[in-house]
Amino acid sequence: MGWFDKLKEGLTKTRNNITEKVEQLLSLTKTIDDELYEELEEILIMADVGVNTTNKIIDLLRKRIKEKKVSDAGQVKEHLKDILSEIMGGNAQNVLPESTPAVYMIVGVNGVGKTTSIGKMANYLKGKGYRIMLAAGDTFRAAAIDQLEVWGNRAGVDVIKHKEGADPAAVIYDAIQSAKARHVDVLICDTAGRLHNKKNLMEELRKINRVVEREYPEAYKQTFLVLDATTGQNALIQAKQFIGVASVNGIILTKLDGTAKGGVVVAINDELSIPVKMIGVGEGMEDLQEFDPKAFVDALF
Repeated sequence: MGWFDKLKEGLTKTRNNITEKVEQLLSLTKTIDDELYEELEEILIMADVGVNTTNKIIDLLRKRIKEKKVSDAGQVKEHLKDILSEIMGGNAQNVLPESTPAVYMIVGVNGVGKTTSIGKMANYLKGKGYRIMLAAGDTFRAAAIDQLEVWGNRAGVDVIKHKEGADPAAVIYDAIQSAKARHVDVLICDTAGRLHNKKNLMEELRKINRVVEREYPEAYKQTFLVLDATTGQNALIQAKQFIGVASVNGIILTKLDGTAKGGVVVAINDELSIPVKMIGVGEGMEDLQEFDPKAFVDALF
């Protein structure tokens, strides 16, 4: 199965929640009026597109329908698709490093699929011809180091680790030295997945960043935040908390196949001004791919 087919299959629950309702509404509607817009608004909010983003979509849709002098309700869907794609940035995203060596920091709370995403991202980049190494910087959760090793083995990449409870910055330090010695292109670093004490997390991330700046000043650096799509609007709240403590360059959105709340992809792109870079629609190694808004909307509809 190709990626588009996987995406289409993965978005089944969201499609049932948005697209089928939109199509049903438009097929029963003869005139484009306030009632139609209100019902569209309700469908989008129920799919976790969010109130702010939904209002923006409906405003843009009203304007476009008026400008294009559209009178047939059947044509509304195509304009809605275009607007959704535009709000999400329109262009396909890219997680390939602008230069090498590169250090990718992965942040996110426990349970969102952070470690899994690291393994899949490593596999994706390796498939593009990059030499990859992983650093087990989440030393606080007992299973995190072992889990990362399992994914490292699956992807066929080395994992630098210390014992549980070790200083994460020390792990990253050792990983950088190994990455230099082995001429690694991208070092992907796991970090502790907790937000209940922002101060500790902030200090830890600062310490790790200082180590990277000092030991690897020439490296291209990116920080990716992993969010769980099944939590819908809560993912957005979590993202805003993380952005308050870390400089985030992109979002990795997991578990889109397990939710009817896939509309949150639109809200995240719109409200955070940080692009969704990769999306996950399954358990398999190939089921995390770069995000393409147009392909996403096409698969959704």
